[in-house]
Amino acid sequence: MNREILLEKMEARLLTGAKKKMGKATAKEKYHALAKVVMEEIAPHWIESEERFSNAKKAYYLSSEYLMGRALTNNLINMQLKEEVQEILASEGLSLEILEEQEEDAALGNGGLGRLAACFLDSAATRNYPLTGYGIRYQYGIFKQEFKNGFQVEKGDDWTRDGDPWSIKRRDRAVIVKFHDEEVVAVPFDTPIVGYGKKTINTLRLWEAQGKKVFDLEIFNRQDYPGALEEEIKASAISKVLYPDDSTEEGKILRLKQQYFFVSASLQDLIHTYKETHKDFREFHRFHAIQLNDTHPAVAVPELIRLLTTQEGLSWDEAWEVSTKTLAYTNHTLMAEALEQWPVEFYKKLLPEIYDIIHRINSQLLEELKNKGITRLKDFEIIHKGSIKMAWLSIYGTHSTNGVAELHTNLLKNVELKHWFDLYPERFNNKTNGITQRRWLLKSNPQLAELISELLGNKDWIVDLEKLQGLKEFQEDEEVLKRFDRIKRTKKKELADFIQNHENITIDPESIYDIQIKRLHEYKRQLMLAFYILDRYYRIKENPEYQPHPRTFIFGAKAAPGYFRAKGIIKYINEVKKLINEDPAMKGKMKVVFVQNYRVSYAEKLFPAADLSEQISTAGKEASGTGNMKFMLNGAPTIGTYDGANIEIVEEAGEENNFIFGLRVEDIEKMKKSYDPKIPYKKVQGLKRVVDTLVDGTFDDENTGMFKDLYDALLKGAHWHHADHYFILQDFEAYRNIQQDAETAYKDRLNWLKKSWANIAAAGKFSSDRTIEQYATEVWGIQKG
Repeated sequence: MNREILLEKMEARLLTGAKKKMGKATAKEKYHALAKVVMEEIAPHWIESEERFSNAKKAYYLSSEYLMGRALTNNLINMQLKEEVQEILASEGLSLEILEEQEEDAALGNGGLGRLAACFLDSAATRNYPLTGYGIRYQYGIFKQEFKNGFQVEKGDDWTRDGDPWSIKRRDRAVIVKFHDEEVVAVPFDTPIVGYGKKTINTLRLWEAQGKKVFDLEIFNRQDYPGALEEEIKASAISKVLYPDDSTEEGKILRLKQQYFFVSASLQDLIHTYKETHKDFREFHRFHAIQLNDTHPAVAVPELIRLLTTQEGLSWDEAWEVSTKTLAYTNHTLMAEALEQWPVEFYKKLLPEIYDIIHRINSQLLEELKNKGITRLKDFEIIHKGSIKMAWLSIYGTHSTNGVAELHTNLLKNVELKHWFDLYPERFNNKTNGITQRRWLLKSNPQLAELISELLGNKDWIVDLEKLQGLKEFQEDEEVLKRFDRIKRTKKKELADFIQNHENITIDPESIYDIQIKRLHEYKRQLMLAFYILDRYYRIKENPEYQPHPRTFIFGAKAAPGYFRAKGIIKYINEVKKLINEDPAMKGKMKVVFVQNYRVSYAEKLFPAADLSEQISTAGKEASGTGNMKFMLNGAPTIGTYDGANIEIVEEAGEENNFIFGLRVEDIEKMKKSYDPKIPYKKVQGLKRVVDTLVDGTFDDENTGMFKDLYDALLKGAHWHHADHYFILQDFEAYRNIQQDAETAYKDRLNWLKKSWANIAAAGKFSSDRTIEQYATEVWGIQKG
């Protein structure tokens, strides 16, 4: 990129956008100017990509979440402009890092589901596959998290308040989405997804909801000012917030509206585009492969049939064949309670036409089953006891159902969905999740990326992560391991500085950074780590002989706004944190950090700095996990259970280079009916004391009842769960023991570095590039451009 042209264009953007010259502009204004210049570079390649794939079969990813993170540096890296732009800016006394910090994270996801979608988009573009993402452009994202007195407080995350230079509003592609008593306008915003090397640039199209009548002047002139905006307020609520609190009926209805809104808009969009060049809708599946990312977009099954029959003239049988050949489904959960169901009444009230189609699909299924001689029809009913089972609809209404790790898929086939697998074995397949190395190594850990490229003699690993296997020859090279150690220390110091600035907590870069960062859920067992930390605190206090290596425990997690128990766990962790961090006796021994508003840009600083990766979910509950892969890629051994992709990580990197503990799926299956958590509670040394802090006055939940609820869930059970449903108390002793093993291993620094290096060298399998290749060839049937 030419120096004069870049600076000239930035100056022009500042003049027209901020009425300022470079010398007077703020960092935020300079960021926007640079982003717009980069978009000018992207746009011609974007158009060329669309034209190249215009007649090809393309894939479409329907997802309620996209956790994209920041775009500036990622786009510069993938356009292969980062070093050039960095040097040009530096020559003017400008820092690319400072400009990047001005960008708000695109707050369109909460956890692994949304981040996986973002990684897939990056990988498809890099591998030159045509994949378009469809979702909702949430005005306030999920929420901006703050802590007040240790409680999570949710604030609207107005991530576009200063504008979004990376998206283009496409009013010309707007469509109408009809509910029973309301019509809303879906307006698309297009964001470029730049593949590494910029050959392919795909699109993320997100829908914003607007009223058909944005402003009613007649009502306004009658001085009913709120009434003049009523239609717009009601419609725009659909795209205000990701996962609105659904503890009320109104909240549930809004969630259902969101699902139908983006699914209907996306399918209408595909049909409009198809009609521009084709007439025969019996061929629709030859040009479209649509992946449903979990059950949130499951309403695509009846909606596509509705559009094909009522608008495009296909018969029911023709539409059913086209629809099932077009659609595929990814299952992301093993927990029966998390398999989405909707009350029939909601569908009848909001989407009566869609309900009628689901009813017909259900009748068709039951007829097929009867013809096959299957008698246990209730096991398959899509409409069952007044609810619509969205997972059943997704399995029956598509041609492919995949799990996201080998264990997960095997459990789907043999346990959770065994009856469906027996019926349609050919539809079930595994696609182990992956991550993009461009963001999670090249961008977030450039020092390590540089070392890897130097050792391998090229940068091929950036697009082929299996090349990391070449690092195995340096496993015993002390000089290389020392260089890696220096990089790890650099990243730890960077994180310490960032935490000091953002959390006002001083942490020691020489301590072990023990990190658990993921969505807050009981099955992920953040509470078990909190109990371990508290037990460790008591042991240090009471035993002068116990002098463990200094440890910094770092949590990052958001709890869903309506998830009372998860919020109780956050409060409890913050109480433990307060106790430890305010105790002078813990100085130089232990610190606890709970980062506020955990997000992609924060994660990019946490993963490279980690010494230990906490992956301690109850065996059989975590479908895959992808944070485990990001830690692995940056050289942090896993301390974890035999669950999700942990199993495959251990297969690749060796159990001797990780720390695996606890009950396995088969152990839980054997003991779950007879399990009594009071036994470990009373017998395991120190456990009763830490559990009792929930109710003995050690900590204060300010009369919310949160801690008593947690205590009762562990020892008495609640709702449909038996006591200690996630086996925290049973696994506690094994966890404490493996933590000691990890600490002993860490003290042998050279051997620890070998374990870390073994994880990096074995991370090749866990690139989302590999996952996308498998989807493209085995499920979607699309070709590279």
